[in-house]
Amino acid sequence: MALCMQRDSVLNRLMDCGKYVRYTPEQVEALERVYAECPKPSSSRRQQLIRDCPILSNIEQKQIKVWFQNRRCREKQRKEASRLQTVNRKLSAMNKLLMEENDRLQKQVSQLVYDNGYMKQQIHTQASATTTDNSCESVVVSGQKQQQNPKTQHPQWDANNPAGLFAIAQETLAAFLSKATGTAVNWVQMIGMKPGPDSIGIVAVSPNCSGVAARACGLVSLEPTKVAEILKDRPSWYRDCRCLNVLSVVPTGNGGTIELMYMQTYAPTTLAAARDFWTLRYTSTLEDGSLVICERSLTSSTGGPTGPPASNFVRAEVLPSGYLIRPCEGGGSIIHIVDHIDLDVWSVPEVLRPLYESSKFLAQKLTTAALRHVRQIAQESSGEVHYGGGRQPAVLRTFSQRLCKGFNDAVNGFVDDGWSPIGNDGVEDVTIAINSSPNKSFGSHYNTSMLPTFGGGVLCAKASMLLQNVPPALLVRFLREHRSEWADYGVDAYSAACLKASPYAVPCGRPSGFPSSQVILPLAHTIEHEEFLEVVRIEGNAFPPDDVALACDMYLLQLCSGVDENAIGACAQLVFAPIDESFADDALLLPSGFRIIPLDPKTDGPASTRTLDLASALDIGSGNARPAGETDLNNYNLRSVLTIAFQFTFENHLRDNVAVMARQYVRNVVRSVQRVAMAIAPSRLSTELGPKSLTGPPEALTLARWIYRSYRLHTCTDLFRVESTSGDAILKLLWHHSDAILCCSVKTNASPVFTFANQAGLDMLETTLVALQDIMLDKVLDESGRKLLCIEFSKIMQQGFAYLPAGICVSSMNRPVSYEQAIACKVLDDNDSNHCLAFVFMNWSFV
Repeated sequence: MALCMQRDSVLNRLMDCGKYVRYTPEQVEALERVYAECPKPSSSRRQQLIRDCPILSNIEQKQIKVWFQNRRCREKQRKEASRLQTVNRKLSAMNKLLMEENDRLQKQVSQLVYDNGYMKQQIHTQASATTTDNSCESVVVSGQKQQQNPKTQHPQWDANNPAGLFAIAQETLAAFLSKATGTAVNWVQMIGMKPGPDSIGIVAVSPNCSGVAARACGLVSLEPTKVAEILKDRPSWYRDCRCLNVLSVVPTGNGGTIELMYMQTYAPTTLAAARDFWTLRYTSTLEDGSLVICERSLTSSTGGPTGPPASNFVRAEVLPSGYLIRPCEGGGSIIHIVDHIDLDVWSVPEVLRPLYESSKFLAQKLTTAALRHVRQIAQESSGEVHYGGGRQPAVLRTFSQRLCKGFNDAVNGFVDDGWSPIGNDGVEDVTIAINSSPNKSFGSHYNTSMLPTFGGGVLCAKASMLLQNVPPALLVRFLREHRSEWADYGVDAYSAACLKASPYAVPCGRPSGFPSSQVILPLAHTIEHEEFLEVVRIEGNAFPPDDVALACDMYLLQLCSGVDENAIGACAQLVFAPIDESFADDALLLPSGFRIIPLDPKTDGPASTRTLDLASALDIGSGNARPAGETDLNNYNLRSVLTIAFQFTFENHLRDNVAVMARQYVRNVVRSVQRVAMAIAPSRLSTELGPKSLTGPPEALTLARWIYRSYRLHTCTDLFRVESTSGDAILKLLWHHSDAILCCSVKTNASPVFTFANQAGLDMLETTLVALQDIMLDKVLDESGRKLLCIEFSKIMQQGFAYLPAGICVSSMNRPVSYEQAIACKVLDDNDSNHCLAFVFMNWSFV
């Protein structure tokens, strides 16, 4: 009986706690105010709420807790429903886009089938005519018929004839739409571009049209008018645009506008001239409400006024191109972008022509750049992008644009910006140019306090070289992560000291090299992570305090792009500029850096893994053919152009000293890049080349055999199962082992440094075999790991191995890495003498 009464009492209490409570509007309003401030109040906060709000005094605290739980659940459901609705709208729009693309492809297939049948009929007719009539009369007649249809010449219109310009605009519109949604151009989708609700869209190139052409289609969550405004502001997103001037605006009767524009673009390397364009841009609205912005060059064949002349530029031609912006149901826009350009490829050196004939390069630099920029603005406007450092996204984008523009100005060295070349020292591998009036290019709205106030200017040392078999993304990533492999600390100190009122007066590299470390602090990145903006802190604590110029930390604002190895035809770039601790929004930037542009791969010649100076490569003839024995395994030749430019401020009385320093510094950088390129080129081109690059020297085979034998001797277990110990079988198994295996030196009077690592070890340390020897063991282990290793060291030397518990270590990029267990093993050589220590980190992962 007592048990039943106790059970009823518990049930009554549960029913009281779970009973439904009807809240008055005043109570709901009070709870909503608290929820807006704190969605999950603590017990004390709920009690305080009951005391402060008399209207809630009749409600138990548990009921208020339940109300907040339900309110959070409703908020979560609302957000999820909103997200699903957004995804559904994107999928519907993408489905519509794909259906249209499918219709266009079907039309293209039908056109190709028709052309194929027509060509077969013509071949059959020509063959019949050849067998029945071999006289020259038929040839003459056919030639006359061809001359009866000369190329249509448009009348010359000037800017004072709107009707003539409107006729050209209408023709441009029709030609553009036939490329964007029709079959005027045969488009081939680029590899890796998969359409989806969160992807950039559909990107295609044309391999067989005149000039170079690229096309992109995508979705953005902005209205068409806003998209048109962004795309028409080309200098804000096209990094190679030097200037764009609208010289005349003519309104049209249908509510559109015709603009006559002159645009200058930068040259990507030092060995080609920059391009300029004289175009007509037509903005109009179609009957279905779509906005269209189309553009084409005005030439003697198209008609229209003559554009302004410009020296030091090659006039290129824009074939009918533009943007078709269509509104989506429920908001947003569908964008079709077509870029079709003739860059006058015959005006560049032959070795660079693949660059100017590459539609993939155009797609990356212009077509997808426009689409990515619009998508970036859309996500920033919706609040989906959050950056640290207290900077607004627009400010960070401006920093990126200024870094690119400053680097392009240095590479091109335009005379109207104040640049002029100075004499060389007899070798033309490095070009030196000075700018005694840099305010022309910097502008008056930036802080120019770093420029010499009592005479001086800016000096630029630049060079270009041809790389063989070096993936651009891999090289740029290495240059970014391992600055000590190519940079000189003294030169960096000189550049940083120029930001101060009392500049560093000894403009020369220090023999100390680069003894300090760098810390990369991320600022921002684009939504697809193809570009990073970051601050690099170079620590100067390795120098004595009395050397003030070197002992303090230095800071660089750095922009890195194109580090995705899977991107096809992507340009990779690393640009940086010294900044001070204040890092003001209007700080003057003096960018330097590297740009690597891939040339289309060729398989018709022997490949080489060495680097060549590009100036000498222009004169290579048949007498310099490589022996057949130097061809690599895949007969693959990946060529790319590397452009290097470094800028320094100078005072007039030190100009020659700075020039000598800059020229020698760039030569040293070139040699370092060549050394790095030769080291990393063979190992990452294919999975087959990686192990074979290790099997070349016998030391690698021997070391792998020593590690395997010593581990088995000391631990009485096998590191891995080996079916055959002949050849390079052990090395291949060691190289591909899932655990990180690292070897470090054992010296009594020196800190242990790493000498070898397998692929997993390199991935864990985020380094390469070249830079591995610069990493010390005590910099990788944390404090507890170092203490434990000191305790276990005598045991390792006596017993041969020791088990280390789970812990944390640090990669070369200062990222923490956790591991479940580590084994330290003494490696013995063939004479049973101590050779090195091997560490096996099991089940490691980045924290």
